[in-house]
Amino acid sequence: MISIAALWIGVLLFGGGFALDRVLSDAITRNFDAQLEYVLTAMIASAEIGPDKEVRFNRPLGDQRFLEPYSGLYWEVSGAGHEPFRSRSLWDRALRQAPDHVGTHVHIHNSEEFPGEALRVLDREVHLPGSPTEWRFQVAASRANLDDQIAVLRRTLVRSFALLGLGLIILAALQATYGLWPLRSLRRALAEVRSGASARIDAKLPDEVAPLVQELNDLLAHSETQAEEARRHAGNLAHALKTPLTVIMNEATAKNPDLATTVIREATTMRRQVDHHLARARAVGRRANAQARAEIWPSLKAVERAVTRMHRHVTIDVAGAKDAIAHVERQDLDEILGNLIENAAKYGQGRVFVTVVRDAGFIELQIEDDGPGIPAEARDKLFERGARLDTSKPGTGLGLAIVRDVIEIYSGTIRLEESEDLGGLLVRVRLPAAA
Repeated sequence: MISIAALWIGVLLFGGGFALDRVLSDAITRNFDAQLEYVLTAMIASAEIGPDKEVRFNRPLGDQRFLEPYSGLYWEVSGAGHEPFRSRSLWDRALRQAPDHVGTHVHIHNSEEFPGEALRVLDREVHLPGSPTEWRFQVAASRANLDDQIAVLRRTLVRSFALLGLGLIILAALQATYGLWPLRSLRRALAEVRSGASARIDAKLPDEVAPLVQELNDLLAHSETQAEEARRHAGNLAHALKTPLTVIMNEATAKNPDLATTVIREATTMRRQVDHHLARARAVGRRANAQARAEIWPSLKAVERAVTRMHRHVTIDVAGAKDAIAHVERQDLDEILGNLIENAAKYGQGRVFVTVVRDAGFIELQIEDDGPGIPAEARDKLFERGARLDTSKPGTGLGLAIVRDVIEIYSGTIRLEESEDLGGLLVRVRLPAAA
């Protein structure tokens, strides 16, 4: 940032300094030329033709330097067929006439005709009364004074702009350093969090950095939540496997003749527990994807086709918002709908009705069946692992527990109610709508 600021400041100051140098140098030069033109006009005004047909001045020019040899200020009047009329300051020298200039307007040019002395020369062609000759009036001055003024001007500009540029670069450096200083505090706060000295970033920082701090704190909270969920899942799995393993160890130690049957039974229980926790772990991992989106209608139709193939006597009707999109992964949505619709088909009498409703940032799925329903006091029990009210149907009792866990992972809810239309069970699922 400081380097870019210094480069930009340098470019602007160079451009501005160059333009200002041109303007001021031209102004000094014009003022110098104006003084010489004034002298040239005074020469022409005081010139007249004498009895000998030569030019003479009826009054002397006021500048004393015209009388001092090699003073740096000179004049000369010349005409064809006449001796040049020169100032005493020229002494034994003469002004060269520019061959490319003809006319009565003032011509200005630089000349190097005198060794070691650069000149600024103004000349003009004039017709004097009483003379047929075209007279050329010339006035010249040494450029030393003009060049000295321009040199002083440029030195002043360079020093002033260099000082200004240095001050601006220092100011930009201080501004960048001060402006980015809070990030150093943020880095130290993050180091404290990483070292375990602090759980959150509590440093007081400017408003410009506050949103970043809030996002970092939210990220830390999210990471802690995921770590806690992982620890809880590992503990639950260990607890769920502990009892079957204990039974198998006891039976093996006692050399029970039914050991094979016991191992198969307990291994089946352990597999159910492992499947449950793996499904939940996958859902937790997919939840971190902020771009998770799943269209409700295609998922419903896919589940409908699968369930009707397994239960050909069941009719599934789907209605509601066909363009609803939930903030959930498609695989998890298929698992939720598959479990709930299959249960409705399995325990109902042949009718299943699914309704999709938008409701204040959520997508609500209402799944109804015409089965016997579930008493209100027994509905919460169904969400426990392995809980089954009807043991005559095949199953493991983990379906609704997995569904509830996956829904809660996505900040959704599930409730069991009584269906007013079909008379059986109504499952009301609310999932966050996708943006």
